[in-house]
Amino acid sequence: MGTDSDSNAWNRARGLAVKTLLLIGGALLVKRLRKSTTRWDHAHFVSKSLSGQRYSKDQASRDPDNYFNIRMLTCPAAELVDGSKVLYFEQAFWRSPQKPFRQRFFMVKPCPKELKCDVELSTYAIRDMEEYKNFCDRPRDQRPQPEEVIGDIAEHLTTVHLKRCPRGKRCLYEGSTPPGGFPNSWQNGATYCTSELAIMKNNEIHTWDRGYDDNGNQVWGQREGPYEFKPAPTSSFNDMFSPLNFPPPPSMERRIEGSFILQE
Repeated sequence: MGTDSDSNAWNRARGLAVKTLLLIGGALLVKRLRKSTTRWDHAHFVSKSLSGQRYSKDQASRDPDNYFNIRMLTCPAAELVDGSKVLYFEQAFWRSPQKPFRQRFFMVKPCPKELKCDVELSTYAIRDMEEYKNFCDRPRDQRPQPEEVIGDIAEHLTTVHLKRCPRGKRCLYEGSTPPGGFPNSWQNGATYCTSELAIMKNNEIHTWDRGYDDNGNQVWGQREGPYEFKPAPTSSFNDMFSPLNFPPPPSMERRIEGSFILQE
């Protein structure tokens, strides 16, 4: 018969073997899960992450000379036959959400295999913007239906290529337009524009759109850094009367036009 010391040694060896097997099994499971994430999984995650209502109120409070309290609202609008998601997007001043100054369609799909990115986010103009104002705020039966949405996708404006962020960064996905941006002649002598986008781990969306002239001089857009849109906070009575929540006076309109592309 074995001694107590032999029995203890056997138990320790068995316990070590079990722990080793669990570690190996866990590592294999994580590896398998990572491999099972498809290109469409990334696209669907980005689509869901972009959806929702967010505000730049905190940023406007920290730096009111350069940022305004803007509402950013995005929601699903249609799905194409290839699986691409179409989202409706609008921005408005907090106190006048019924009057968006920017309206777009987003099209979200996997990046082409030849590109080193995960998700392709393209922006399109809308044929009849008036018909889509406050699209996300309306009941579904009072919105343009998916077939109409697809028919109202107009001019292609920009495309941002998103990649998963490396470990240790605050973002989940980030990306920008290709070098050289996209043609743009909307205002202030711009000839091309660039866009940057980051989806953060805390559910914030950071956007940075800028326009440049032929000489590479920035002629519109933020100079200090991207707009930071945070998920909609719980409203309070005092917030309603904050100066950050009122439209800027006419004297500030020129500065706004340098930050956003206002639409007629």
